[in-house]
Amino acid sequence: MNKRKQPLVAVVILNWNGQHWLEKFLPSVTNNTYPNQQIIVGDNGSTDNSISFLQQHYPTIQIIKNPTNEGFAGGYQTVLKQVEADYYVLLNSDVQVTQGWIEPIINWMETDNKFAACQPKIRSFNHPELFEYAGAAGGFIDKNGFLFCRGRVFNSIEKDENQYNDNCEIFWATGAALFVKSTLFHMVGGLDATFFAHQEEVDLCWRLKNAGFKIGYCAASTVYHVGGGMLPQGNPKKTYLNFRNSLFLLYKNLPLNKLPYIFLKRTALDLLASLVALKEGKYKDTWAVIKAHLSFYALLPTLIQQRNSMKKLNIFNIDSFKKNTKGYYDSSIVWDFFIKKKKKFDGG
Repeated sequence: MNKRKQPLVAVVILNWNGQHWLEKFLPSVTNNTYPNQQIIVGDNGSTDNSISFLQQHYPTIQIIKNPTNEGFAGGYQTVLKQVEADYYVLLNSDVQVTQGWIEPIINWMETDNKFAACQPKIRSFNHPELFEYAGAAGGFIDKNGFLFCRGRVFNSIEKDENQYNDNCEIFWATGAALFVKSTLFHMVGGLDATFFAHQEEVDLCWRLKNAGFKIGYCAASTVYHVGGGMLPQGNPKKTYLNFRNSLFLLYKNLPLNKLPYIFLKRTALDLLASLVALKEGKYKDTWAVIKAHLSFYALLPTLIQQRNSMKKLNIFNIDSFKKNTKGYYDSSIVWDFFIKKKKKFDGG
């Protein structure tokens, strides 16, 4: 650690009826070594005993109350407007942190003012030898807008054998444990509440990259994530949000010369996914995909306004994809995975 005063880090946990997670994982968060941190719980209108539990057992933790459940994106957006710190750490309530998890990331980000956001290594709490689905060893995006990670491609999850122990630039950092410089977070508009939940952190990272900044993965820091705390895999609502928010993500951030082609391709692939679900008797998932597209077009006027607003700001370079392509995979991860049977991605 440098002798000068370390940046103020606000670890902000968004909670919604998660008393059991707070009981289980807050001890690891509070029992840490970083010398200049504050811990805040933003509560999204919980109806369980989360607030009284915190007041009784963690009276020094600041609580910021949202009157209703505003989702991940809206909830954090409301809370972080009330938090003053050099760095925010958006930490899921179902994450167990390790000793010294903050220092490596802050030290690395402080070496380069172009670093805007970063994530630690994310391993599974229930299967600690494995990476965890939401983030693993850093997020990437392929030429068709599909998201994946080193250590996790679709549902193929690798064992951590130190194969990703390098610090590197990535395309997006997971919202399960997201470090972000507060001034840059607000400069690009923070999280978009339209997403409600899922992929809002990718949207944030993409906007940061379009503004010329870097996103990092720091292997020297490790946390353990339960995952599926809000919506488990296979839940039709999760399917709906993932498909809808993928469309939001692409429309808001793709350069104009790539947008029509990729959008048409994604529409065709989504139609194929809905037909596969129909064939397998997953009727709720089929409807979720269709509903996602209907919802996207219903909200298109809002998205057009958002895209135009970004283009008017000098900080964004939305119609050029050359400013920072680190983490962009100029090939098809779908083709690689399902046709070529490649189950791993090492960043190449």
